[in-house]
Amino acid sequence: MSETKTLADAASSRDPAVGLKAVRALRELAERLENLQVGNARAQGWTWQMIADCLGVSRQAVHKKHGSGSGTGDGTGSGGRFGRRKGD
Repeated sequence: MSETKTLADAASSRDPAVGLKAVRALRELAERLENLQVGNARAQGWTWQMIADCLGVSRQAVHKKHGSGSGTGDGTGSGGRFGRRKGD
């Protein structure tokens, strides 16, 4: 957790090079955490609508980003809850 705090502090640096690099690192961390939590939610039977409501986006947006064929969202990296079909 201290690395996250360090990045958050650096993001408000008066030095743009330091601040922007920290913002990029925080964005990448947030993306990884979102993928993890969407995968957790789907594994526990959450609907796309429930996930979208928590993220403050539309069901379509979260499904497009994390749904079948995206390779994320279910924690398996397999392109969806049941994997990819032959030929996909």
